[in-house]
Amino acid sequence: MARLYHVPLSPFCRKVRLVLAEKKIDVELVEERYWEADPDFMRRNPAGKVPILKMNGRTMPDSMAICEYLEEKNPTPPLMPSSAEGRYEVRRLVAWFDDKFHQEVTSKLLYERVNKKLMKQGYPDSKNVKEGARTIKYHLDYMAWLLDHRRWLAGDAMSIADFAAAAHLSSLDYSSDVDWSRSETVKDWYAKIKSRPAFRSILSDQVPGFPPSAHYNDLDF
Repeated sequence: MARLYHVPLSPFCRKVRLVLAEKKIDVELVEERYWEADPDFMRRNPAGKVPILKMNGRTMPDSMAICEYLEEKNPTPPLMPSSAEGRYEVRRLVAWFDDKFHQEVTSKLLYERVNKKLMKQGYPDSKNVKEGARTIKYHLDYMAWLLDHRRWLAGDAMSIADFAAAAHLSSLDYSSDVDWSRSETVKDWYAKIKSRPAFRSILSDQVPGFPPSAHYNDLDF
């Protein structure tokens, strides 16, 4: 069986978990406190980051590289378009969420509110929290614009781009950091993703000392 070293609220780990579940690949989840820099963990990935997937005799870091590997080895159901243009758009949007959204929103909300406490790095920086709360509005508006022109974020079919976005938003939703009233279009899109069987294990995540928001597990939120 494959083994995934992960952190429950990490959007990068969640993206990989969603792809694994959508493709019905059984995986053993191993929670890894990467910030403790355990020597065995550092041997698996000297970069000191999660996720890490052990599968088919390989040890693989980097969430998007893992997702593309899974797509190539298990092409059904497809999570990448058949055209070069479509694959480009998926990769562009994954980079948008894993880079721009992460830096401007996730790192300023989730990391300040939750990760700092878990890592014993002090209290949240209120300036960062306010900046993240302000900037997420821009990103939700951009998603609404995309979804006004497409069925899914990158086109007519659900793709890894949708999982990347849902991974970040679900992590933030754990602590009620997403204003779903801002866009019915985005809310409806998330409801479709959230209701998929692939999402079930993610919704069961619990972080000690941080109870999920009241609507986190509600499929009719």
